[in-house]
Amino acid sequence: MDKAFFVFGDSIAFSSSDLVNGWVQRLASFLGMKNLSGDDYYCLYNLAVPGNTTEDLLKRFNFEVKQRFSEDEEVIIIFAIGINDSQFLRSQNDNRISLKELSGNVEKLIASAKGFSSKIVFLGLTPVDELKTIPIPWNKDKSYKNEYIKRYDSVIKNICKREGVYFVDISSKISVGDFKNLLEDGLHPNLEGHRKIFEILKDFLIAQEII
Repeated sequence: MDKAFFVFGDSIAFSSSDLVNGWVQRLASFLGMKNLSGDDYYCLYNLAVPGNTTEDLLKRFNFEVKQRFSEDEEVIIIFAIGINDSQFLRSQNDNRISLKELSGNVEKLIASAKGFSSKIVFLGLTPVDELKTIPIPWNKDKSYKNEYIKRYDSVIKNICKREGVYFVDISSKISVGDFKNLLEDGLHPNLEGHRKIFEILKDFLIAQEII
């Protein structure tokens, strides 16, 4: 059966720091190679938007899927979202999206996704190099802190467990000593960072017999 992958996320999934070798592009290339050697046909839609939060994604999710949905394809939905929710705004002295709001948004995303697919995957959040992200150079009002990222990642993981959807724990597979070397600007992965995320996700999808 033909399989369609829908990837929803932010600038990391969009691959702002590496438009050619981002983890989503690597996954698309891997699936393309499988098309040449197997009976199944795979396609992938990268529907990531830089800067998006779970709140932003909720506003467009159903519309985006409906424009591409086909009853003749098995749909796999991959979410890579949440790090911008954890963003600390100095002007507000608070996170961009509260943990309570995050929780509600993730639950709504899962409920909507279940209307299209039984195979829903959340990619865990990635750590940052706080020396470069408190604040981020391109916007002094915004900071990313690992303390907050871990909390938001944990909430997403727990909701996935409760709702019976897949969660790929990225941070546990990236050693503390190495992760700074996997970042381009302290926040976005570099070429090696994207390669590592791709390998972790690919191995997971194979283990779950999704690909």
